[in-house]
Amino acid sequence: QLDADNYETDPCLKEIRRAENYSWMDIVTIHKDKLPNYEEKIKTFYEEHLHLDDEIRYILDGSGYFDVRDKDDKWIRISMEKGDMITLPAGIYHRFTLDENNYVKAMRLFVGEPVWTAYNRPADDFPARKQYMKFLADEA
Repeated sequence: QLDADNYETDPCLKEIRRAENYSWMDIVTIHKDKLPNYEEKIKTFYEEHLHLDDEIRYILDGSGYFDVRDKDDKWIRISMEKGDMITLPAGIYHRFTLDENNYVKAMRLFVGEPVWTAYNRPADDFPARKQYMKFLADEA
């Protein structure tokens, strides 16, 4: 169980970061009064996309939804709230949206230097997408 109120000193988070080699992190607050270009950013987050690296998010406050595609290409909605952490593998199509509270504060974690590039669907020719699809096929 992670302690979102004490994330700076939480030994569980420290151990996760060490074990997974999450060497870089920052904190983003998604709220109309806190995020520059809020409306544009919200639209961008909700556009279906993938990344070439894993996306790791730890919710420190507030709530929202990650939508991911299942093996049949149907949406699965994942409710995220304070204390939740998610790792979206490289190559998975996904999107993010706030819930009715219109507020989330999240820690973003990376292995090495952060890469913010999102590739909107279709992006099936990237090696990360092909590797993810192979993983799904191997699991089936």
